[in-house]
Amino acid sequence: MISPWDRWYSTSCCLCCHVRTGTIILGIWYMLINAVVLLILLSALHDPVQYRYHLTSPELGTDFDVMDDANMCIATAISLVMILICGMATYGAYKQHAAWIIPFFCYQIFDFALNTLVAISVVVYPNTVQDYLQQLPGTFPYKEDIMSTNNMCLVFAVLLFVGCILSFKAYLIGCVWNCYRYVSGRGSTEILVYVTTNDTTVLLPSYEEVIAIPPKEPPPQYVEA
Repeated sequence: MISPWDRWYSTSCCLCCHVRTGTIILGIWYMLINAVVLLILLSALHDPVQYRYHLTSPELGTDFDVMDDANMCIATAISLVMILICGMATYGAYKQHAAWIIPFFCYQIFDFALNTLVAISVVVYPNTVQDYLQQLPGTFPYKEDIMSTNNMCLVFAVLLFVGCILSFKAYLIGCVWNCYRYVSGRGSTEILVYVTTNDTTVLLPSYEEVIAIPPKEPPPQYVEA
């Protein structure tokens, strides 16, 4: 009986490319995104007057910094860690080191869980969509038109959007997992070779075991009588 893990296992992913190639492309794409975010954060730390955003409160008549220096430093550290994790996944898929792919896979699981919690919170508390729209700035395009829409329609649209994102993220998780299984299988020390007979299976030794076998002594030299 085929297990569910083996049933969904495949060495190809989107665009008919190999799972190793897909994981490398995905790791490079995440590295580029986090590199852009890191550049923006470093620019904001270098010139805080130009990049600092304020949230005005008419009731209190004061300004609150949305991101202070401490939060900027935390976001910068997170971007650096993400670049490191994505680089490890890219290197692990390229050099076929399965252990290097695990941190990126764990990040994908964590990100998927957070998006799932967002979908659950929208279902449990549907009024949060309206509350979020009210917090948007007045210059946000079509804000009034969106807020005038029925709340149930907004909830359905948000759930449909989040569902599409979750489906896409789940597919990417499957691609990275298949790459990990492929690399782990290639790095295995044992290879099964099935002989053409009906019920015979031969287990070949690994390359290291073959090298470790001592050479046979040469036959004695032929001596003429």
